[in-house]
Amino acid sequence: MPNSEPFERYTERYEGWFDTHEAAYQSEVEALQRLIPQPGFGIEIGVGSARFAAPLGIQVGIDPAGDMLVRARERGIDVVKGVAESLPFRNGTFDTALIVTTICFVDDIPQTLAEARRVLRPDGSLVIGYIDKDSPVGQIYQEKKSENPFYREAVFVSTDDLVDALDAAGFSEFEFVQTIYHWPDEIDEREPIEEGYGDGSFVGIKATRSQP
Repeated sequence: MPNSEPFERYTERYEGWFDTHEAAYQSEVEALQRLIPQPGFGIEIGVGSARFAAPLGIQVGIDPAGDMLVRARERGIDVVKGVAESLPFRNGTFDTALIVTTICFVDDIPQTLAEARRVLRPDGSLVIGYIDKDSPVGQIYQEKKSENPFYREAVFVSTDDLVDALDAAGFSEFEFVQTIYHWPDEIDEREPIEEGYGDGSFVGIKATRSQP
């Protein structure tokens, strides 16, 4: 079971990051918006306090941290307590599944992706946003893991490794966007959003549920 204790204990600190890094946060939201302009009926897996689900039009969120779910509910999300590896939803329930930063906190990435695929409708979309392991920000986060209660237990992933995992899980038709080209503390204006990956530290991937 993922360790949700830091997110329960430091909820205010978590929320405060978005308030003090508004430009970086909005850059990430806008990057993901390009991948899901119309989410249909969507779920965010690892919804946290719904800092992404709410502005992106996602209706349902699941997370193991109860205090985070309280915030998500206040932002209008229909919340469920649970984990990414065992989603309490029927097959083919959602048009869109969103995972933002959560991918580095789950216990089992292949099982998480398999569950996301299961609850998606045919031709549904999975969108994952994360800090690339090989990016400048990703490297600093890894070096300073012991100083951060949230990232202490995180296992960062590279884009190439994640694409391999998505392919193995039955996803295809990949689209990429990237942003965050500076250390977040130094960002005062919204960062450019570009296609592809390899330059920006924050990467968004959109993948389509393959048939059958």
